[in-house]
Amino acid sequence: MKYCDFNGCSNKIERGRYCEDHTRKSPRVLKNIYHNSNKSFYNSNDWKSMRRYIYEKAKGCCQRCGRFVYGRQAQVHHIVPIKKNPLLKLEPSNLRLLCPVCHSIEENSENQEKVFAGYFK
Repeated sequence: MKYCDFNGCSNKIERGRYCEDHTRKSPRVLKNIYHNSNKSFYNSNDWKSMRRYIYEKAKGCCQRCGRFVYGRQAQVHHIVPIKKNPLLKLEPSNLRLLCPVCHSIEENSENQEKVFAGYFK
């Protein structure tokens, strides 16, 4: 028998490095904000072309915080999710360029922005 390797733990164990209290139960998994049902859409040429257009329109800057983003850091967000209205999936006024932090905040926020508020005036 030996003591758990966790700093300050006095539990004794028979094998391994850590006691039951300090053993990692499962690998840490981040919440996936992408829906697998739309995977074929995100691989389409239409989406890639629209994504490039949104990036160029925003000049590579996050439209929420203003930070410059590029590569995988540049994420295009659907204001009205594809699940709710599939007709808006390629509508430029429904898309925003966001950094990963702002994209996570937008995906988890409860209040929905009005996409076409100024359109019908």
